[in-house]
Amino acid sequence: MYATQQLRDEHEGIKVVLSVLEHLATQQERGQAVNTGHLDEIVDFLRTFADKCHHGKEEDLLFPALAQAGIPVEGGPIGMMLQEHTLGRGYIQGMVDALAQMKAGRDAGSEFARNALGYVELLRSHIEKENQVLFAIAEHHLPEAEHVRLAAGFDQVEQERIGPGVHERYHEMIHALRDAYLAGVA
Repeated sequence: MYATQQLRDEHEGIKVVLSVLEHLATQQERGQAVNTGHLDEIVDFLRTFADKCHHGKEEDLLFPALAQAGIPVEGGPIGMMLQEHTLGRGYIQGMVDALAQMKAGRDAGSEFARNALGYVELLRSHIEKENQVLFAIAEHHLPEAEHVRLAAGFDQVEQERIGPGVHERYHEMIHALRDAYLAGVA
């Protein structure tokens, strides 16, 4: 089994959260009230799981392994993924700032929506590139022993960055948000 399968599986959960975020941001753009508690949960998930944990696995383990195998960082797919991680962090910070303003009673819904929709667009494209291009490169260029090492490292990153039981809690949140906002959506 390829270590990249774990990252692909994580992408599936992230994509559900992106769909919920898009739904809520679209409601905000229309001037409709949204549940800021759910926005808090989504932003926490994006900061903690998608960025700190998932992107951490890629940046700290997968990308260096690919570079060691001769895949160029600058001007190549790794460099592009790193650049998009940075762009994503900017959108997340924009959502954090707008959400804080919203909680303080200021009208920042359109600012939140702008950052949220930018993030959704960026990350959907990013996930597609990783799934179709970068992970295929890893599966082709990295030996089986490296995939075993990466998988163990991915588990360690998850334990160190988010702690035991948090992954499961996020899965429960993903299912609850999916059921609340995406039920019946194909």
